[in-house]
Amino acid sequence: MKNTIIYVIAVIAATGGLLFGFDTGVISGAIPFFQKDFGLDNSMVELVTSAGLVGAILGALFCGKITDILGRKVVILASAVIFTIGALWSGFAPSIEQLIIARLFLGIAIGVSSFAVPLYIAEISPANKRGSLVSMFQLMITIGVLASYLSDLMFADEGDMSCWRPMFYIGVVPALILLIGMAFMPESPRWLISRGRDEEGKSVLARIEGNEAMEDSYKTIKNELIKSEKDKSGIKELMKPWLRNAVIIGVGIMFFQQFVGINTVIYYSPKIFLMAGFDGAVSAIWAAVGVGVVNLLFTIVSVYFFDRLGRRKLYFTGLTGIFVSLLLLGICFTHFSYLGEMGKWLSIILVFVYVAFYAISIGPLGWLIISEVFPQKVRGLGSSLGSLSVWVFNTVVTFTFFKIVKAFTVEGTEIYLDGENLGNPAGAFWFYAIVALAAIIWGYFYVPETKGVTLEKIEEYWRKGGKPRHLR
Repeated sequence: MKNTIIYVIAVIAATGGLLFGFDTGVISGAIPFFQKDFGLDNSMVELVTSAGLVGAILGALFCGKITDILGRKVVILASAVIFTIGALWSGFAPSIEQLIIARLFLGIAIGVSSFAVPLYIAEISPANKRGSLVSMFQLMITIGVLASYLSDLMFADEGDMSCWRPMFYIGVVPALILLIGMAFMPESPRWLISRGRDEEGKSVLARIEGNEAMEDSYKTIKNELIKSEKDKSGIKELMKPWLRNAVIIGVGIMFFQQFVGINTVIYYSPKIFLMAGFDGAVSAIWAAVGVGVVNLLFTIVSVYFFDRLGRRKLYFTGLTGIFVSLLLLGICFTHFSYLGEMGKWLSIILVFVYVAFYAISIGPLGWLIISEVFPQKVRGLGSSLGSLSVWVFNTVVTFTFFKIVKAFTVEGTEIYLDGENLGNPAGAFWFYAIVALAAIIWGYFYVPETKGVTLEKIEEYWRKGGKPRHLR
């Protein structure tokens, strides 16, 4: 019975990842329609897309302290309310200025949930189930992306340019699931005990782990809290020389996770497929649905293999595949006028291959690594730093995609759509390929093999000044 309760709590809380994924994907199908509806150029499209990411940065930046004060559950509930309001506001927005503000507001909920949900699941999970339960968050993100693509497809109507509005409205559904579900979930026992509410904390532990294991868990938590009161846990502690490698790993892996260009595909895939020659926004969204399916399936594969093959093997396999597929994508778009119909299908196959390699490696690996490399007393702060890094890097990549496309377009290879010069994405894909190559080199020195290594052993290894690539 207690195992069932644990999984129910984790699945409902992980719905926060569903919001994350849904909002990431829904914008891609809406872009071709609200761009025409409002008469926007690509720079304004980048601004609308990036507004949500700026909101996420703000949410991640201020979430840590607020979560410690108000509790994990309250903050997650607040993120569901913010998302609900933001989804309705986005769909209703009568002007592009209001849509940008609505996206900014909604983004705050995504930034908050991206930090608070994994933290809540980790703190409420028994140690022997923590890894698999926390991984549900990443899995829910990919489900959310796919659900948003299917939702976009359901409402897409090339005869009605306002069809983007219900695409945003439907975001209320996962938000209400999270809001209603979390209302019946317990607060984190660790947070309750840290606030002096020991009896409430023990009651939650008893529900999750049973009465026999509850006392041992309670004593462990109390001992950790006593130890953390003696130790400093601020930003200065994170900057100490012995933690330098952990910080480089946490920020570095999130940099490469974003700068191999994944969210240009997630956000702009219908636009990319239109460039590749797909006829109409609906056909392009169908191709984007394929991206969502591939992303979901290979994320499930990664969850199975991470604890079997290890982090480094999957990292290098994935980044090598990303590098090669991006290189070939660039070649495909460079010669798109010669390849004709075959080029269109080659491009979609290569995008699928690229997404598959990403999903089995650096996609989920980024979130996993930042939860492992930081010691207990700064793990929350370190994870917050990693989450903040994701949103900053994501914003930069998303806001610059069309600019990079135009800047790196080789003269004579421009792609025109409805009379508009879109440039050619070949140069952008090659740029991301160079980043993937740099990630392989960086990973050789900095990606640790944490498979089967206890968190305590990792902390001890950093204290001894060990090099990341020698950690086993």
